[in-house]
Amino acid sequence: MEQSLGQDSIPSSRSFDKSRVLDVKPLRTLVPVFPSAPNFSSFSTPQGPAPFVCASPSGPFPPGFSPFYPFVSTSENQKLPEQDPLHNPSSVPDQNVPFDFNNPISNAVPINSFRTPPPSTAGATPIRQTGPTNGGTGSSRRVTRSRSAVIEVDEYGTSQNQSSSYLNVNDVEDTTKAVRPKGRSQKRTRASGDIVVVSPDVNIDLLVDKILTSFNDTCRKSDGDRETVVYILMVYDLFRRRLSQIEEAKEANPGIIRRPDLKAGTLFLSKGVRTNIQKRIGAVPGVEVGDIFFFRMELCLVGIHSPSMAGIDYVGGAKNSEEEPLAVSIVSSGGYEDYAEDADVLVYSGQGGNAGSGRKDKEITDQKLERGNLALERSLHRANNVRVIRGIKDLANPTGKIYVYDGLYKIHESWTEKGKGGNNVFKYKLVRLPGQPEAFAVWKSIEKWRGDTSRIGVILPDLTSGAENVPVSLVNDVDNEKGPAHFTYISSLKYSKPVNITEPSAGCICIGGCLPGNSNCLCIQKNNDWLPYTANGYLVNQKSLVHECGFSCQCPPNCRNRVSQSGLKIRLEVFKTKDRGWGLRSWDPIRAGSFICEYAGEVIDHSKVDELLVGEIEDDYIFDATRSRQPVGVLPGDSVKDQKIPFPLTISAKYFGNVARFMNHSCSPNVLWQPVLRENKSESDLHIAFYAIRHIPPLTELTYDYGMVPYDKGHRDKKCLCGSSKCRGFFH
Repeated sequence: MEQSLGQDSIPSSRSFDKSRVLDVKPLRTLVPVFPSAPNFSSFSTPQGPAPFVCASPSGPFPPGFSPFYPFVSTSENQKLPEQDPLHNPSSVPDQNVPFDFNNPISNAVPINSFRTPPPSTAGATPIRQTGPTNGGTGSSRRVTRSRSAVIEVDEYGTSQNQSSSYLNVNDVEDTTKAVRPKGRSQKRTRASGDIVVVSPDVNIDLLVDKILTSFNDTCRKSDGDRETVVYILMVYDLFRRRLSQIEEAKEANPGIIRRPDLKAGTLFLSKGVRTNIQKRIGAVPGVEVGDIFFFRMELCLVGIHSPSMAGIDYVGGAKNSEEEPLAVSIVSSGGYEDYAEDADVLVYSGQGGNAGSGRKDKEITDQKLERGNLALERSLHRANNVRVIRGIKDLANPTGKIYVYDGLYKIHESWTEKGKGGNNVFKYKLVRLPGQPEAFAVWKSIEKWRGDTSRIGVILPDLTSGAENVPVSLVNDVDNEKGPAHFTYISSLKYSKPVNITEPSAGCICIGGCLPGNSNCLCIQKNNDWLPYTANGYLVNQKSLVHECGFSCQCPPNCRNRVSQSGLKIRLEVFKTKDRGWGLRSWDPIRAGSFICEYAGEVIDHSKVDELLVGEIEDDYIFDATRSRQPVGVLPGDSVKDQKIPFPLTISAKYFGNVARFMNHSCSPNVLWQPVLRENKSESDLHIAFYAIRHIPPLTELTYDYGMVPYDKGHRDKKCLCGSSKCRGFFH
């Protein structure tokens, strides 16, 4: 019985006549015939589709597509992102969201009415664009290029629980003199063409000195406070992202793994940009229960845990001292056989014995009562408090960890038992002290909320009615209000009429996606010769204007310079606050530099903004991009005055909007807003995107500074309830 083959089926070898001689042409001579790429413009005026661009045989491939023989490469530098364990999966397209080449975006903005059933004649379903990823070529010629081995994850995530050898903050060499020669440029030659890579001059020493000067002027203290800790962590991650940007623009060296997180941490430690230098038992000034960290170096810089690898930190116990060692902190990161499921109890495994080293060539031996193990035993008898940092798997990056400070614990008992390798392992039972804010318990609660409509306070499981990639729940566990005033949910800007550009705009011709250091990329040129995002999609720093690829560019939708166009990736929640109306928060931890959302709404005439703000019918959902803003996401010495927005953008989200309309004001915000111009050859495609200033723990309210307007505008001051130590007392 014959079996019919589907369109994508591969016939068996028996169905071919191998004696036939086929007329086979080289692949490069074949012309692909596919539908045109969809129109990604947000304007109402129809525009022609961009030319279709076919991916090279070695990738990158469209979402949902798998390579087939003979285009499956086994070379290390040609692995697909999802196959490469060193690649950060946050930049890998979501393979579960297919890209529909046959469903171009309609001219109308897709809308979904909040709290009302969507009409059956609704507009076209918005295409769910995939997240940013590094493309395959970056010039007018087709050029393949191996990705630079830049790692932005904490590589110690699975093995640093109790390593006996580690880098201590007191033993750091000054490596700031290892600076790349100035004016370095490279020409990469390939069989299919040339790509000129120019790395702009960056004086790392000067950059670090500016950071040190700013640190000395603002918060140089032997002991930290909240302001100092927040400042150090923010500047460290800004500097780390800047180093990532510099490293990515260099020539890739196969086999060399670059660690900007370690380099940045070593420079900060050697220059003294740190706080809480002296080890102490108990709480650390300025570090709050629930704080999250994405790199072990961050723990070192703020003094919560000194060793960058070992899981046990302790004081005393030196060979020439009679003082007995006492444990001050532990990191439970999953490298050993810890029991860490209980939110208030942790069963922690001792160090040594090679059980947690991950090396098969090491013989597993019994653990010894020395160093950290001895410190934990002494702390059991002394009953001193021990800080506990829990390592949690990063769902956005399976190779990384997120470290959560879970507060103070006491050791209640210890014993030895046989480990999985048959050796004797020390076990310590730690119990969390009562009366502390919840931290790890919050994470455990969120795990149970997935798809759980029985959660107390849930009004709607998805107020977007499917307009976003991920649902956004509406929750009120404060009072009986059933939701905000009616509005229609839209996921992007709605221009009532096109805004003509003042000068011609040409998009890039980076076929496989924009690559750092490509001097031929027009979008890179407009961003002062840098890509504004790191390889895994984090904004490097705040700017006056970011140029993203847009409708007139030939790069694919998953180009790494289209970060703000990928829709929501973070699970957000609109919730009722106690005293500030409705607010916005996230179920997921948010890493500094992450794109959160854009401000959606109707673009209105800027000349009418004053009457909307002070008129009889006051609009509380006005976003005015002309307001002055305090730079908060820039390194000391950097400027955000390099470019101006092309026109005064004013948005009203009163009747049409998205989750951004619920973000409240704060004088010490954790989110910044950034004007983003998407390349469009005929119209100005300007948007407002929001990014995280610092790491934000789950269920922390997301806030930004609304900015200030001149007093001659006559705007009414509103009382500020942000509760920040830097609160101005009012906002406009």
